[in-house]
Amino acid sequence: MITRKHYLEMIRERLKSFPVVSVLGPRQVGKTTLAQEIAGEQSSHFFDLEDVDALARLAEPKAALERLEGLVVLDEVQRKPELFALLRVLADRKPVKARFLLTGSASPSLVRGVSESLAGRVALVDVAGFNLAEVGEDEWRKLWWRGGFPLAYLAETDAASRQWQEEFVRTLLERDMPQLGITISSAALRRFWTMLTHYHAQIWKGSELARSLGASEPTMRKYLDILSSTFMVRQLPPWHENVGKRQVKAPKIYLRDSGLLHCLMRQTAFADLEAHPKLGASWEGFALEQVLSITGDRDAYFWATHGGAELDLMVNWRGRKYGFEFKYGDAPSMTKSMHTALHDLKLERLFVVHPGRDAYVMNEQTEAVAITNLRARLAQSDLGGEA
Repeated sequence: MITRKHYLEMIRERLKSFPVVSVLGPRQVGKTTLAQEIAGEQSSHFFDLEDVDALARLAEPKAALERLEGLVVLDEVQRKPELFALLRVLADRKPVKARFLLTGSASPSLVRGVSESLAGRVALVDVAGFNLAEVGEDEWRKLWWRGGFPLAYLAETDAASRQWQEEFVRTLLERDMPQLGITISSAALRRFWTMLTHYHAQIWKGSELARSLGASEPTMRKYLDILSSTFMVRQLPPWHENVGKRQVKAPKIYLRDSGLLHCLMRQTAFADLEAHPKLGASWEGFALEQVLSITGDRDAYFWATHGGAELDLMVNWRGRKYGFEFKYGDAPSMTKSMHTALHDLKLERLFVVHPGRDAYVMNEQTEAVAITNLRARLAQSDLGGEA
């Protein structure tokens, strides 16, 4: 059992200050388990909105909820979006009679009630799959291969892990998407999702995908936004700096979970991945997610110019700009792009994250960092305190 103390602490702290806390993340990532743990610590009422009995109890929502005190948990609340208007009224009561803990598998952009009805009343906690701090840095290879979904990572065998991932993809497309009101053919969306594996860690090229799939570019954009809103895909926005150079304006695309990436790529063993041309791109996406699990993703970007200079990741963190490059090699070296990024973006520091064991200085502002030592390095005092 892996206890997710960081998320539990975040939820507890936000419940002290906000009448509503919304825990958001993909399906099967452990949101319900977190909500159950929080509910078990105090007087609470739990409604699982995937359960018929719970839905029956909420047939008259106002009568069911307005009398309750303590903590009220509404699990998978996106299944009953009409609750958001009522929650606004209940959250505004003085004194506060109850606090509400919501979990959801779709972003506020897809379930508009969260952002529109509860603005100023709700704190958001984003939950992702397991990270290296939770499973242990020495388990990086297993986490990279299987991904961070708890049931995939904890499966007894790689084969069982892959079977779970395949069923997850099927269930998301055939059951969960329609329940969110998405009427796109599951087969069409799966083709698009699979095609995205070829563009993983690349700049979005909607017209190219449209030609490949025989669809329009707006349709491709719609599919991308759906997968982003259900936390399957990350659209990393570009950073723009006044450097007198033409800069890339389209986002960079990543499948967030490396295990699902490998599943959709039809990779059956880690040895197959090591021989695959997308090995470096897979490593980039995995290492990027590990960095963002430390720094957060609210102020994260990539940078690229039409002249060829680029930076995999830049984060504004604790008032400073840090750059990250991800190299699948034991001994990465300085490149022209790194020098350009340091100069043009005025980075505080540039880290080159690799899977080897060694850490070493590459120049006065750049250092190579092993993935196993990444969190410890970023936590050092000269980077602004404890991470």
